[in-house]
Amino acid sequence: MRRFSPTLFALIILASRPDAALRVEMLRSTGSLPPHIVGSYEEALNFQQDASGTYFVFDRRGHTVHTVDANKTATRKILEIGQEDGRVIQPTGFDVAADGRFVVADVPRSQQRVQTFDRSGKLLTGFFLPGMPAARVVLGNVMLNGASSVQHTGSTLLISHPESSALFTEYSPGGFAQRSIGRLRTTGFEDDREVHIAMNAGLPLLDPTGGFYYVFITGKPIFQKYSDTGALVFERHIEGRELDGLLESQPTRWPRRRIQDREVPLVTPVIRAAAVNPKGELWISLGVPFTYVYNTDGDKVRTMQFSGAGLISPTSLFFSHSGKLLVTPGCYEFDPK
Repeated sequence: MRRFSPTLFALIILASRPDAALRVEMLRSTGSLPPHIVGSYEEALNFQQDASGTYFVFDRRGHTVHTVDANKTATRKILEIGQEDGRVIQPTGFDVAADGRFVVADVPRSQQRVQTFDRSGKLLTGFFLPGMPAARVVLGNVMLNGASSVQHTGSTLLISHPESSALFTEYSPGGFAQRSIGRLRTTGFEDDREVHIAMNAGLPLLDPTGGFYYVFITGKPIFQKYSDTGALVFERHIEGRELDGLLESQPTRWPRRRIQDREVPLVTPVIRAAAVNPKGELWISLGVPFTYVYNTDGDKVRTMQFSGAGLISPTSLFFSHSGKLLVTPGCYEFDPK
């Protein structure tokens, strides 16, 4: 009987894996905001661009939003710190529409607030979400769930809201809940409601080619595709050798912290950021410095890393109208092709 060497046997097993043929690509930055501009921000957590070419920088630790001209020559603060309407305090979420309107989620007086501004920073609309998330999904000092997941579709706002027994809700800019989409998944934590809700937290994303994606950011990594009407089209597991160690280290019990008058679990995400490109392909950055790309059928087609001044673990991904991929930290630009 023919015997295979252990090395050959290992190669056969490796080749049988769905992602075995995908080599890791290294994308190197093609540009960035000048260092003296980036250095003026305390923590640039999100970097986007509107259709006119104006850049927007969300400085979470500075409680501010800045714009940078298309030629990258100067930065201007357009949103100031403050608890009153038209300012932000303890901001958690940010997104820009093509016409320059932008939305910021913040937490004045321990309440989740969502405000929409025009490109100059003038307040347009705002509303409060009821209560606080049942649990906090945190990455360092950054909360990723609740209103932090907000995305501006151009006419509505998408916010992850599993506390409502649906995965995400579509709001008008004024705060009217138009519809809820998606059923909560089975997590194995149904006996602990707060952790169960945390394991259903995610990023709702508009697909420019039609419908929506929902990327679960905690627990077993999964994403789902929904139609324009909110019907589930398919579900895919996010798998790869790059994720194995991270998933194996996930605890079965999560620490709790007292927030106001209650204790809430603090859950660490396995997904850091996600975005959809103009072709409808889904880009997902993991809790380790790798990014997976899935085509419109939900199949993984690329595995990559980003390099700027060093290896980058993205906190945000944004596809500009000029075809560039904008990434934080560092406010870098990449050619996604």
